[in-house]
Amino acid sequence: MSGSPVDAPTVHSSQAEVWYLKQITYGGRRCKIITQNFNGPCSFIAICNILILRGQIEILPPDRETASYEFLSQLVGEYLLTCSADMDISAALSALPYTQKGMDLNPLFTGPTLFRPGGKGGELDLFKHAGIDLVHGWLVDPHSPEAPAVTKVEDYDSAVDLVATADHITKGQLLGTDATTGPSSPTSPLDAEDRTKVEDAILVRHFLDASWSQLTYTGLFELSRIIEPGKLVALFRSSHLSVVYKPIGRDNALYSLITDHAFLHEPTVVWQRMDDVEGVSTSYVDADFNPANPAGGDVMGQTAEQALMAAEYLADPQAQADKQLAIQLQQEEEHQYRELRAQHDRRWQEQHEFEERKKEKKRLKKEKSCIIM
Repeated sequence: MSGSPVDAPTVHSSQAEVWYLKQITYGGRRCKIITQNFNGPCSFIAICNILILRGQIEILPPDRETASYEFLSQLVGEYLLTCSADMDISAALSALPYTQKGMDLNPLFTGPTLFRPGGKGGELDLFKHAGIDLVHGWLVDPHSPEAPAVTKVEDYDSAVDLVATADHITKGQLLGTDATTGPSSPTSPLDAEDRTKVEDAILVRHFLDASWSQLTYTGLFELSRIIEPGKLVALFRSSHLSVVYKPIGRDNALYSLITDHAFLHEPTVVWQRMDDVEGVSTSYVDADFNPANPAGGDVMGQTAEQALMAAEYLADPQAQADKQLAIQLQQEEEHQYRELRAQHDRRWQEQHEFEERKKEKKRLKKEKSCIIM
């Protein structure tokens, strides 16, 4: 995000980036996607994987096991030059190295396709020329108490600036208190403008704290509504990207492409169903979106460190109790999401019926006006 600039990788660090390839089936054909073993979901990998799955770039020879940044960036650069032959794509090409470590974008909390560019805006040009839809799910619930204040600030950078300003106004009392209670009374009275800023900042901070995963149920529902079946999109989250897809002829669920190196030798683990905003209810599926049948068993995809943490968790009653509480809270939030979705469906049905009644009244009125006395 533009509040946290991403440094461009050096030539030496770029040369050190080498990723393993995993063969999967997509759209009835075999292809090799790029996996990553550390540093989180690299945005560059997501861009490459979308172009690979769409058949717009191809990794050769077929038995290749790894790919470097130099190799892949050349493929992507050649594709951009070919598909944008009559356009100036210098900004897009210059933004390419930055995608290795993260992306400098500023999402708006009011729309899943709304972003403000950071820096020179080359990142948005990159997606435009590559023909990749860029989306996010960090949306505010329009019916929530925080909605008016969050809608007023619009984007992440402005939200952070407001909270910082309000903290300065209250002489450090805002950030040193719980977001749900807000600061205590300041030592000196505030004028109307400053009081409004502080009140808005309390609500904005509560929204930011509650949506720490940068994906809300309002956003998840909106993404499932706008993403067309059979289309690959890039989901922006925490300055990184993931590949998201909605299968044709299935339910309205979204799936995220699994690129973690831990699943390199698990051929049936291809997608992860996006059932919640924090990944608690994780379910993996194969290339045909059927439940995965991993060879690794209960510790499938776990590193030694993760397996040790799991063993320590089983031996800690307090940790288990904490997890049960987290699951309960998650279930309550999922219930709210289902209720929100049901309300949306009812409103859509009511609007549809209202429009049909208007059409019928207009038709009857027209018929009546055509009667000759």
